[in-house]
Amino acid sequence: MTVKYSWMLRFVCGFIFFFRMTAGELSYSFPEEMRPGSIVGNLAKDLGLEKGKLPDRRARIDAEGKYKQYCDIDLKTGDLVVSKRIDREELCGEKVSCALKFELVLESPLELHRISLLIQDINDNSPVFPKDTVKLEIGESADKGARYRLSDAHDADIGQNTVKLYSLQKNDHFILSVRDDVDGSKNVELVLDKELDREQEHYLNLVLFAVDGGNPEKSGTATIHVTVLDANDNAPVFEQAVYKSSLPENSALDTVVITVSATDADEGVNGEVTYEFSRISERAKKVFNLNSKTGEIKVTGEIDYESESEYEMRVDAKDGAGLSSHSKVIIDVTDVNDNAPVIFTKSLMNHLPENVSPGTEVGIINVQDLDIEHNARVRCSIQHNVPFKLVPSIKNYYSLVTTGHLDRELVSDYNITITATDEGSPPLSSSKTVQLSVADINDNPPVFLEQSYSTHVTENNKPGSTLCSVSARDPDWRQNGTVIYSLLPGEVNGAPMSSYLSVNGDTGVIHAVRSFDYEQFRSLKVHVMARDNGSPPLSSNVTVSVFITDVNDNSPQILYPAPEGNSFMTELVPKYAQGGSLVSKVIAVDADSGQNAWLSYHIVKSTDPGLFTIDVPSGEIRTQRDISESDSMKQNLIVAVKDNGQPSLSATCSMYLLISDNLAEIPEMKDVSSNLDNSKLTSYLIFALASVSTFFLTFIIISLGVKFCHRRKPRMLFDGAVAIPSGYPPPHYADVDGTGTLRSINYDTYLTTGSRTSDFKFVSSYNDNTLPADQTLKKRPPEFSEESEQSDDSPEMTAAELRYSFPEEMKPGSIVGNIAKDLGLDKGKLPDRRARIDAEGKYKQYCDIGPTTGDLVVSKRIDREELCGEKITS
Repeated sequence: MTVKYSWMLRFVCGFIFFFRMTAGELSYSFPEEMRPGSIVGNLAKDLGLEKGKLPDRRARIDAEGKYKQYCDIDLKTGDLVVSKRIDREELCGEKVSCALKFELVLESPLELHRISLLIQDINDNSPVFPKDTVKLEIGESADKGARYRLSDAHDADIGQNTVKLYSLQKNDHFILSVRDDVDGSKNVELVLDKELDREQEHYLNLVLFAVDGGNPEKSGTATIHVTVLDANDNAPVFEQAVYKSSLPENSALDTVVITVSATDADEGVNGEVTYEFSRISERAKKVFNLNSKTGEIKVTGEIDYESESEYEMRVDAKDGAGLSSHSKVIIDVTDVNDNAPVIFTKSLMNHLPENVSPGTEVGIINVQDLDIEHNARVRCSIQHNVPFKLVPSIKNYYSLVTTGHLDRELVSDYNITITATDEGSPPLSSSKTVQLSVADINDNPPVFLEQSYSTHVTENNKPGSTLCSVSARDPDWRQNGTVIYSLLPGEVNGAPMSSYLSVNGDTGVIHAVRSFDYEQFRSLKVHVMARDNGSPPLSSNVTVSVFITDVNDNSPQILYPAPEGNSFMTELVPKYAQGGSLVSKVIAVDADSGQNAWLSYHIVKSTDPGLFTIDVPSGEIRTQRDISESDSMKQNLIVAVKDNGQPSLSATCSMYLLISDNLAEIPEMKDVSSNLDNSKLTSYLIFALASVSTFFLTFIIISLGVKFCHRRKPRMLFDGAVAIPSGYPPPHYADVDGTGTLRSINYDTYLTTGSRTSDFKFVSSYNDNTLPADQTLKKRPPEFSEESEQSDDSPEMTAAELRYSFPEEMKPGSIVGNIAKDLGLDKGKLPDRRARIDAEGKYKQYCDIGPTTGDLVVSKRIDREELCGEKITS
């Protein structure tokens, strides 16, 4: 015993040392097994304290739990002394590092110093085999080289002081094989070097030695008792080489941690398997128990994660004949989940351009959990209604990336809530909200509020007047959303569009640059471009249609008869013309359109006011009564033509009529108009006499021939029909939209049976939608065969066409015009004649006729664009 302690004192002198930690902690290192009262170090000196004041300041060593009894302070000397023998193996087991934590507490004033004692291992434990005697039963049929595993020895010391060497007592049959396992342990096997002969030797006793690496070295022995048997050729086999199990630190006693299982292919005693710990620490022996029959490992002591987080042991399975195998059992003690995860934002892009591509990293998130194992495993997630996701990166780091395209115009800011949840039971979680703003780029062109614009302006407008305004919206921000308007290049009648219209670049208001003339063009179509101020700029176009409304700025122009001074024309009227006979017609046109071009004819002065009348809408001149012998041969009419504009414009002409059946009776023409030049009058008279004579003779011959050849005909052509001119439209009077005044009415001339007077019957009217300037209105040739088959009392069908022009968007009930007046009908007879508006398809509902007034009224709102689109006329 004396030798032992003297050796320990020398060891202490060589190994005790201390050093001051930079964080205010003293650390001492000394070997285990020091005698109580041994000095570890002088705390007063090492901490710079006055040892004489230690009692007054009530200095003491403060430790908790099982560490209280190991060290104390000598108040007189300030030495830290061992108060109880310290066994490193008892305290720390097989841990490489073994440390005791204390605190030196001083009062008045209060001071606290941390003290760490590192316990050094000494070779105070000899190797120990699990059993002092190992029994083996080996069949005599065992081949040379057969191996029999032996339980290795366990040394509670660590490092160099643990088992380093195995040896076997010299014998004739066996040698020892020692190999290092992967886990650092020794694989000790007894190898048969010479076959056994049961008849010569029934039993063999061998001594196995285990020696550690200490100084001086220590050893342990085990006796191997070999019984020679018949062959047992199958050893137990574990289902798993390594068994692992997790055990929460609050597990109750008798909790089954794991069950090991091995099978043996032999039968009978050779196949019966029993289990035993072949290597287990002293600490593990206190908390676990192995059932040798079932292989169940149960909890028999308190499981404390803070004391031991992992247990490792070895279990042997042995059959009845002595063959065995082993398996390793690892038991992990799990921690209780008592710490919630904490989220840290390591980097974040505060402003994201909205054209950022999907998959772009916009932030890095770090999550930390003070727990361990699965309690520290954290799952991070964000809400599903945002175009972002978390992508795991390195441990506990996540990348916040975009998953779709961003649109600032839809969402300009995102509040992303990140939730971290650990895998503990119950799980703990925490949340953090980060805010991201989307920066604008110019990705939206301006969009007009309407697909197209249209406006109406009356002709002769003032230059600079406002026509309409266009408006476009750009949802982008600031300069990307600033809209500038401009006109796209174009031409109207060969002139640039900019000479007719202009647009305010800021407001979109369109102005007229010049005054418009309806007779030159009826509409303008311009393309307006809206461009934003982004880089690069984006734009869009819209069509603006400007419709010019007519005003009454053109007087009627008389085509027939020709104005005085240009020509001299005289109509020939038969002497016995009956009342109502058509004798001539005044033809006039008006360059305006609509109601401004509706013409009415009036006789303002005549030689005999009661002899002739004129049809107001058509200009046909007819006799009011039968012509008598007392009527003057020369009749002079002054006709006024008025339009329907406000105010009304008019023109007048003179009509010269001669009542005669014989050219010889015609007096000198100079009396008809004294203002005509004598030379011109002579020429006109000669031409007129020759023409009338030729026409008269030819017509008489044809009439006589028709009369004798067709006696069944109730009527015959009159031999002195008045020539009605086809019309003389002047150049540039083209009726573009069908609302002008150029109308041609065709007539057939008949002679009633037994009469010598003419009867002019109205058959139909003819309209051309477009009358070129180089053409005249044509008469339809009379259809004699169809007329001859009709009876005298058959009803007459009247076909005429009226055209009205009026703006769209008129309210229902608005009056377009008076059909009864314009057609010369008696409005009081309209109900009896069942007058109605007849239309087909989609036009049925738009107009109707007033049954008592004869007015054409609007019955439904008319949208020109809906009916006709972009057609110029509708």
